Amino acid sequence: MRFRNRALTGCLVAVSVVVLAACGSSSSTSSSAGASSSSSGKTIDIYSSLPLLGPLSADTIPALNGEKLALSEAGNKAGGFTIKFTSLDDATAAAANYTVSQCAANGRTAAADPKAVAYIGEFNSGCTEASLPILNKAGVPMISPANTYIGLTTSEPGSAPGEPQKYYPSGVRTYLRIVPRDSIQAASDALAMKQAGCTRVALANDKTPYGAGITTQIELIKKSYGLNVVSNSGVNPTAPNFRSYAATIKGQGADCFFYGGLTSTGGVQITKDVHSAVPTAKLFGPDGMCLSSWTDPKQGGVPLSLDPLMQCTVATLDLTAYPGGKTFLKAYQGKYGGGVPAPYAIYGYEAMKLVLDTINKLGSQGDNKTAVLHALFATKNRNSVLGTYSFDSNGDTTLKSYGLYKVKNGQLVFFKTLTPTHVV
Repeated sequence: MRFRNRALTGCLVAVSVVVLAACGSSSSTSSSAGASSSSSGKTIDIYSSLPLLGPLSADTIPALNGEKLALSEAGNKAGGFTIKFTSLDDATAAAANYTVSQCAANGRTAAADPKAVAYIGEFNSGCTEASLPILNKAGVPMISPANTYIGLTTSEPGSAPGEPQKYYPSGVRTYLRIVPRDSIQAASDALAMKQAGCTRVALANDKTPYGAGITTQIELIKKSYGLNVVSNSGVNPTAPNFRSYAATIKGQGADCFFYGGLTSTGGVQITKDVHSAVPTAKLFGPDGMCLSSWTDPKQGGVPLSLDPLMQCTVATLDLTAYPGGKTFLKAYQGKYGGGVPAPYAIYGYEAMKLVLDTINKLGSQGDNKTAVLHALFATKNRNSVLGTYSFDSNGDTTLKSYGLYKVKNGQLVFFKTLTPTHVV
C-alpha cells in the first residue's frame, strides 16, 4: 500500500503534462500533449487517482511524477494516439487523507468519459473499494501501483464475505495491481518478526478490511514461521489513547508488537502507548505504517528514541535494487531534481509504462478500452524496471518480494529483500 522517508518536495509542475493538484484545492488537473498532434489526430484519456494532500503525499507525489515521467518519455503518445492525462486527487483538505466519497467521485469522472482507456489507482485499498465497482460497470481498466488488500482480487482467508465478486458487478475482471497482495506481505512480516527474535507477538488492527485482513493473514501463517501470537485485537482508530490496550499486552508478556493499520488510523499513538508500557518491545508495521509520518517526529511520527525498535514492510525495494532502478533514478532526477524519491515513484512509472506499452501494441485498437483490458490481462513475462512479471487471472502480479525497512534518525532505510517461501 504505501511508504516513505522523503519530505514533501513542494509542488512540481511537469512540463507538457499535468500541473500537480496538491498545490491547491482543486481535485483534478489535466492536459493533453499540446494540440492535436498525433498522426491520426485522435486523443484518448488516461486517469490517475491518488491522495495528493496530507501525510501520504510524500509517497504519492513521487508516484504521480513517475507516471508523468513515463508519459513524457513516450512523447505523450501511444499507438498513434495523443494522450490526455488527468490527475485526480482522492484526498480532501478537510480529511488530509482519501475519502470514500471522493474516491467514488473520481471513479464516476473516468467512468463517464467515453475516451477513457485506463485508470491508474488507487493508492489505498479502501479507496479502491469505492471506485472499482463504478469503473467496472463502465469497463474501464484499473491498474493499481499500491493496493495490497487481498479481498480486491481473491477470497483468501482475511477477505470479507462477498469479496472479490462485489467489486465486479459486470461479472468481468477489470482490475490489476503491480504490487504483491497482503497474503505475501503477511508472510514477509511473519518472516521479519521471526528473524528479529520475536517470541510473543501481539497483533492489533484498525478494523479496516486492510488492517484486519493482514493481521488475520499473519495468524494463519504463524506456525509456518514459528511465531507465538498472544493476541489479535481490533482497536478503535479514533481513540485518544491506547494505554489500556498497551497494559493488556504487557500482561500477556508480548516482546513484539505489530499494528495492522495506517499512521492515519491510530498508528502513531498506539506505537507510543505500547512503547511506554513495554519499552523493550520491537515494533512492526505493514506498508500502511511504513511511512515518514510514522517514523519522523517532524512529520507527526514517533520520537527518534524508538528508531532501533522499528521495522516495517512495503512492496517497494530500494530503487537501486530493481533491474531498471538506476536508469529510472537518473531519468527521474534529470526531470525533477532532488535526491532519491520515495520508491513508489518507480511503481507509478511502471503503471503508466504498462498502459502505454499495451496501447502501443494494439495499434489502431488502442482507443478501445475492452481491447486494452484484454491485452493487460494477457501480459506475460513483461520485462520492466521492476523485473519480469505476469498477471494471473485475478489480476495479481507474479512478483513475490517485499522490502524490509529499518529506521535511522527518523528516516526509513532499506534493510533487505524478503521473499517468503510459505504463503497462505
